[in-house]
Amino acid sequence: MTETTAPALHRGAPAGEPLLHADDLVAGYLPGVNILNGCSLVLHPGELVGIIGPNGAGKSTLLKALFGLVNIREGHLTLAGQEITNMRADALVHKGVGFVPQTNNVFPSLTIEENLQMGVYQTPAKFSERLEVVLHLFPELVKRRKQRAGALSGGERQMVAMARALMPEPSVLLLDEPSAGLSPVRQDEAFLRTRRINKAGVSVIIVEQNARRALQICDRAYVLDQGRNAYSGPGRELMTDPKVIELYLGTLATDVDAARADAEAGAAADAAAQADTSPAAPVDGPEGTTPVDDEAPPASKD
Repeated sequence: MTETTAPALHRGAPAGEPLLHADDLVAGYLPGVNILNGCSLVLHPGELVGIIGPNGAGKSTLLKALFGLVNIREGHLTLAGQEITNMRADALVHKGVGFVPQTNNVFPSLTIEENLQMGVYQTPAKFSERLEVVLHLFPELVKRRKQRAGALSGGERQMVAMARALMPEPSVLLLDEPSAGLSPVRQDEAFLRTRRINKAGVSVIIVEQNARRALQICDRAYVLDQGRNAYSGPGRELMTDPKVIELYLGTLATDVDAARADAEAGAAADAAAQADTSPAAPVDGPEGTTPVDDEAPPASKD
């Protein structure tokens, strides 16, 4: 099947056949209750595409539908022109689609290296080759390969989850709110890491509540509202669109400011608690080291 890009619906998208095409998707968790109500997007090779919108807009549901975790009731999903609608997640991984959920995204009882091994459980012979590539993208993990993932902070666990998703060498990476619950510094690291992955040749779709920051790094973005496409266009263009600012960015900015304040308060509390106790072991210490927590309460989900 050959797909073409509809300019009005996918404003700013490159010409030609998209790598991933979601067309008029209707999906939901419960029978008769739809979260997505005719949602569409295209992702072209090499693009970084953002999905933003208010709480309950269907952002995370869309990402899960793309990865076979939510049943698509109507519409079609294609990858490189091939139908993949409602294909199982393990089959999608084999076809080159990776997914990083917001929470519960590592195996806490396993080491970092064992988590990365799980990323190529379908093709274990590729482990050594892919490990070298992935550790080049995430040099922070090199000295900590034997540390258990459960001892890591939120930002570090997010890094391991991204690294594991890249182990099978995906052509498409789906990221569900990688900055949620992180301190401001860790949030910036998450966005820079996402851009680095994209520049390494992986096409990325990122769902984000931190709309302004996401629009800064995205080539294009879609604004969802009530499970439908509301606006689309180049990321930086949407940042200055009066309608988008009035209807969406103002509300989203308030949510992000609140989350940032919570994160900063949590970081201050951690610092005060550490001042009252003996000095903590270095972050790059041996297995069992308890890292400084950089998490804030998780953002609300769709």
